[in-house]
Amino acid sequence: MDHVAIMKKYWKLIPKIITGEKTIESRWYQTRRTPWNRIHAGDRIFFKNSGEPISAQALVARVLQFEIACISDIEKILIQYGKKICLVHADPRSWKTHPRYCVLLFLQDSKKIKTPFQVDKKGFGLATAWITVPHIRMIRR
Repeated sequence: MDHVAIMKKYWKLIPKIITGEKTIESRWYQTRRTPWNRIHAGDRIFFKNSGEPISAQALVARVLQFEIACISDIEKILIQYGKKICLVHADPRSWKTHPRYCVLLFLQDSKKIKTPFQVDKKGFGLATAWITVPHIRMIRR
């Protein structure tokens, strides 16, 4: 499977993925939504900033999923993996809401896309931050 992770540009995380500083992509949710149970080792993730073309990709080496009962569960995840996640807001007590689910995606072979390309998000929702497709060519423009 191929996945598109849509990032906020002002977080400046894609350069950290390319350089290998950020080796874990995390997704924090209130509900179990994609990529929960839909991403596996060997899948590809393509990264793009919102409103921009895809500019990086990586392979998934490992996936961990957590159900979060309380803020201490978040803190345990961040103590163990936080540095490799490169969270912009690393103090969960400052978050507006506390997520109930977390997906950690361990990245390998991260690299810059030589020729960035656009994708067609039609049908996935305007505000979607994650797209899962059988192959990227299905949405590549």
